[in-house]
Amino acid sequence: MIAIIDYGMGNLHSVYKAFKRVGAEVQVIDSPTGIEKCSKIILPGVGDFKKGMINLRSAGFMESLYKQVNEKKIPILGICLGMQLLTSYSEEGDVEGLDFIKAKTIHFKNLDIPENFKIPHIGWNNLIIRNPSELLSCSGNELVYFVHSYAVICNSPVDVICETNYGVTFHSGIQRENIYGLQFHPEKSHKAGLQILKNFVDLKSI
Repeated sequence: MIAIIDYGMGNLHSVYKAFKRVGAEVQVIDSPTGIEKCSKIILPGVGDFKKGMINLRSAGFMESLYKQVNEKKIPILGICLGMQLLTSYSEEGDVEGLDFIKAKTIHFKNLDIPENFKIPHIGWNNLIIRNPSELLSCSGNELVYFVHSYAVICNSPVDVICETNYGVTFHSGIQRENIYGLQFHPEKSHKAGLQILKNFVDLKSI
């Protein structure tokens, strides 16, 4: 069973529906007890980084997440805000993240984005593959859908599976062992996005 974590940050319905479309056994959970029985974890989300971390803590998810992800090596996929929460730190709220991947979440304006590029970045863009990953094995350079004002920059290029250019280049897909993150919304990215979700469903645990 794949657990979609409900920590009060964003619309879970589209993520749930997309996973059902690719044949996944999936359940939305709002308490840490559900994580212990799952084979994979989805951390979705839109909105504020600081509030996301506060909500994860207040709902009691932190200890279970660290146990499942770091100790048991259960695959986790962070989507949009969920990917950002996997990082070490965010400028949004000046707060530490889950620190699953050594990276920072930075506002586009602090990445020196040209003035003619609107913030937030909303719309379709392509992926530039940087490191091989079973998650993106069938996506190539197909277009995917973004909505975000903050971007992730990893400390190590080894953790970057794809980049995207929107005035500046940022890391749109990250991976370290069993930990995966996507800045774009695969559930809104039509055929290419559904294939990525199917790839995650088919992953073998480490």
